[in-house]
Amino acid sequence: MTLLDSVHNPDDLKRLPAAQLPQLAAEIREFLISQVARTGGHLGPNLGVVELTIALHRVFDSPRDPVLFDTGHQAYVHKILTGRRDFSRLRQEGGLSGYPSRAESEHDFIENSHASTALSYADGLAKAHELRGITDRTVVALVGDGALTGGMAWEALNNIAEGKDRRVVIVVNDNGRSYSPTIGGLAEHFANLRMTRGYEQMLETAKTAINRAPVVGPPLYDALHAFKKGLKDAIQPQIMFEDLGLKYLGPIDGHDTAAVERALGRARDFGGPVIVHVLTQKGKGYAPAENHDEDQFHAPGAFDVATGQQQPKPGLKWTSVFSDELVAIGAEREDVVAVTAAMLHPTGLAAFAEAYPDRVFDVGIAEQHAATSAAGLAMGGLHPVVAVYSTFLNRCFDQVLMDVALHRQGVTFALDRAGITGDDGASHNGMWDMSILQVVPHLGLAVPRDAVRLRELLREAVAVDDGPTVVRYPKGAVPPAIPAVGRIGGMDVLRRPADGADSPDLLLVAVGPMAQTCCEAADRLADQGIDVTVVDPRWVKPLDPALVDEAARHSVVAVVEDNGRVGAVGDAVARMLRDADLDIPVRTFGIEQRFLDHAKRDRILAEMGLDAQGLARKLTEIVSKYAERSLEDEPAS
Repeated sequence: MTLLDSVHNPDDLKRLPAAQLPQLAAEIREFLISQVARTGGHLGPNLGVVELTIALHRVFDSPRDPVLFDTGHQAYVHKILTGRRDFSRLRQEGGLSGYPSRAESEHDFIENSHASTALSYADGLAKAHELRGITDRTVVALVGDGALTGGMAWEALNNIAEGKDRRVVIVVNDNGRSYSPTIGGLAEHFANLRMTRGYEQMLETAKTAINRAPVVGPPLYDALHAFKKGLKDAIQPQIMFEDLGLKYLGPIDGHDTAAVERALGRARDFGGPVIVHVLTQKGKGYAPAENHDEDQFHAPGAFDVATGQQQPKPGLKWTSVFSDELVAIGAEREDVVAVTAAMLHPTGLAAFAEAYPDRVFDVGIAEQHAATSAAGLAMGGLHPVVAVYSTFLNRCFDQVLMDVALHRQGVTFALDRAGITGDDGASHNGMWDMSILQVVPHLGLAVPRDAVRLRELLREAVAVDDGPTVVRYPKGAVPPAIPAVGRIGGMDVLRRPADGADSPDLLLVAVGPMAQTCCEAADRLADQGIDVTVVDPRWVKPLDPALVDEAARHSVVAVVEDNGRVGAVGDAVARMLRDADLDIPVRTFGIEQRFLDHAKRDRILAEMGLDAQGLARKLTEIVSKYAERSLEDEPAS
């Protein structure tokens, strides 16, 4: 039996002798590498926090002491140490979530996979403890240094510092990276610390001083105050925290479990808010990850353990199509620039950065700032393309509305991972954007169905200079191109009734990547004698006025989209027809308005009846129902 086999919960971990912890850390790394190699997942971040997470669970009493992860992709070790060892279906249907999950364990307080939020949770929990008279619990937040590039984290720090007697321990996991190297002034500040001459000697001196200190709590900090002040001329990370009124402890070698335990213990006993600055290496202990320049195996797919070689994923990817076309546009237009929120490679901007390094701006994990900064770029005569995941656009809605649209600035937002993304679960499904963007004046929203249309629509979007435009597309491989058989206004006609009927039964509005499913469903309906016209609106905001006349020719209209059903394209179509005084049934087929468990995209869509078979069955029932009503309404002969 391995040492890891004996650890089923934090109490088991606390009983282990300190001398056995290096062996436990090695076994955890071996377990992580072997398991994630089969399923894919966030490997690099977790290899970097093994000793740190061990120390957290030996010092604090989870779940009495809430341990919050920011972001949650560094919580695999936490899962292992809290009794969740079955990684066989990690991020797969029925298996472990890739993030903390309240449904999985009482040790998971927040399902946190959006960065820069844990400190706000911590502030609220600490205030609740204070008001309820709870004095024997500590709120712990493990925050990646990348998360500190988000403004919300600093808003929370400002409030946490105000509560001098609230027991909050903030562990800054400083590995110099979020996905790729962390960007910005804060990152440079930490980097200077790492590169300072005499740094290792300083660590040892600090460690010795702390070990010899005879007291804990506030007296300890007073005793060390002069020592810390003497270091500030050379190494100054504490200044920015202590100027906020937060006690600072560190930097600590994050791969020295004993050192981390001592620091965390003293922070716990202080009785007020403390920053513990821990230095770790992303990908620690696995050479292919340590040597991977792009992101140190941040989130690889399945890979070969011996070589680190990832299994190739078949098919042309939506992200790659966007990437290539933006590079081509950049060659033609020097005013086009790109903005990323710490996701240069995941959003496909790396090629643009390589071609035009002076025209890419990485703002860190700060989507709000990205949107308003882009508005400023547009005001300055440029056309910015802001590439973010769809789910992260939610974070900057006010900036899109008030800072970009109100000022009618030509900013294009490229929304990757739109619709169902699957493996990352509820927080990452991009199922909200077409609803929230419907309310934004002057905004155009384009949804391509294939690679050809993505290239076309991206070019149309960046040609707009008097308001924001959005192009959204899903995760994964691009489906085969679906050629148009005709055009109605600006809409593509993808299917027409074979008999050329003047009054077809059904007008099927296929939104973007749902076009393939709609065409397959239309073929099934045609086999049953149901006349169907399938149109792709291309731009779903504003809708083409030609849609009204086309709808008038049909008995029923159905809209199919990979977005939440409430307030999205289906509702916009129904509203448009009502405003035109066209009394025709409209049915919307979209994603159920709930938080979805992780599973493959195709599986989730099929369960909701958004595959070709399920859609054809529902549409048959709808057409039949309205056909029967029409017969009943006909006057008797």
